[in-house]
Amino acid sequence: MRLKDRIAIVTGSSRGIGKAIALAMAREGADVVVAARTESADQSRMPGTIHETAEMIRSLGRRAVPIKVDISSEEDVQEMVRQALAELGQIDILVNNAGVFPVGPFAELPIRRWDLAVRVNLRGTFMCIKAVLPHMMERKSGSIINISSWMGKGPSPGYLTYGVTKAGIESLTMSLAEELREYNISVNSLSPSTAVDTEGLRYSGYAESDMAKEQLQQPEPPEAMAEVAVFLAAQSAVSLTCKSLVSLEWKSLQAHG
Repeated sequence: MRLKDRIAIVTGSSRGIGKAIALAMAREGADVVVAARTESADQSRMPGTIHETAEMIRSLGRRAVPIKVDISSEEDVQEMVRQALAELGQIDILVNNAGVFPVGPFAELPIRRWDLAVRVNLRGTFMCIKAVLPHMMERKSGSIINISSWMGKGPSPGYLTYGVTKAGIESLTMSLAEELREYNISVNSLSPSTAVDTEGLRYSGYAESDMAKEQLQQPEPPEAMAEVAVFLAAQSAVSLTCKSLVSLEWKSLQAHG
């Protein structure tokens, strides 16, 4: 029980990577705030709701608080943190997983799609960290895990907006890791080295691309990301940011039990 009695907020945890991380942390003893926009099945063409994930966590014997939140809204983010503290008493772990994935050539990209990606992926991550930070700094303890992407580390033609926001998250992570070390708050970026087989990926335009079709022949399961996230959350503050390549980390964790 590596996370026994810790409290985690996992954004975007109604499905995909976020759901896998929320369940993995519950199995390791954490209580979880399940934060996402989807409350009912009729809200999205993709399967999964915050209440379904919460019920699965409760079946594992842990507490779960489902909270509907749009991380691009400062009011929603502040209310999420307020409710988490009111119901669970503390926040030990924040996983910034929620995001959007615009697809298409840059020349054809509507400005509103660019703005949405920046508002959700980058500004949303910033606001979630900003909201939990006073509590973590006061307690001198905490773990922040930002879900990034290999697209933030190199060229990503056709997916430039997503790549730019993830590059911003990489920079944010590295700087915060340095700033918050003295408060015993670890800040890490978890970046898959290839496609992760999630509902979001399957329902996006990316899944139809030649790049995705090649990657999806051997995709990473969401559980691989979840296991590395648990590993990172269980550590004390580290001296530098861990940019984890999931395929490598997953094999390493399997080898070491």
